[in-house]
Amino acid sequence: MAETEQIPFVKDFLLNFFMPEKCYDEFFLHFNFAHVPCLKIALSKVMGLWIMVGTVLAQLPQIWTIVRAGSAEGLSLASTLLSLYSISGYLAYCIAQGFPIGAWGESLFIATQVMFLNFLILHYNGRTVRGLLFVVVYCTLMYLLTSPLTPRKAISLMWESGVLAVIASRLIQIGCNYLNKHTGQLSAVSLFLVFVGSLGRIFVSVQETGHSLSTLTHTLACLCSGVLVAQMFHYRNASRPGKDKAE
Repeated sequence: MAETEQIPFVKDFLLNFFMPEKCYDEFFLHFNFAHVPCLKIALSKVMGLWIMVGTVLAQLPQIWTIVRAGSAEGLSLASTLLSLYSISGYLAYCIAQGFPIGAWGESLFIATQVMFLNFLILHYNGRTVRGLLFVVVYCTLMYLLTSPLTPRKAISLMWESGVLAVIASRLIQIGCNYLNKHTGQLSAVSLFLVFVGSLGRIFVSVQETGHSLSTLTHTLACLCSGVLVAQMFHYRNASRPGKDKAE
């Protein structure tokens, strides 16, 4: 009895999150696991789920690394501000379009994390008051962006420029690492999650949109993330200013 109840549950779960019914039939009724179109659909759904989970969790290891070390050394404020701009544009666009909370709820969680990350950078650089002021100003701006006072066109432009902001953000951090000759308190886990998420976005862009410009921008963002991961390995044994003195 329990087994018969589990089968419909598993089927509903797969149909809701990973594949249409025709692909379920191909895989589990006809046992045709080599059906290429359905494999692409299933892989695209898995990638989409990974992107969502990885993106939502990506900043938590970074926040923990900073708080544990009591330092935001090596993190570029300009880089994290551009990241916040990107996610805020998407969040404002979804709310302005009246999308259900399921479409943008995780973006609100991410924006809160990145806002807090910006505050930590200011706080650990001795500018706590500015950090608190930044939080107040950001919350006020988000209120204005999601209100009827802001033209829809301005929000759309902000959203459309989000990927370019992400690329610029990563290029700035790459330059910061190169000049410092170390990656400071950058979290390897966060960088890895972002990199794998970028790879997933390329696949989803090719599979579901086929838009060459979108694929190109996601590819550039992925390459930048790959450089950051490479820098993490390259500089992992580099001494940081003050490290030798402390030891």
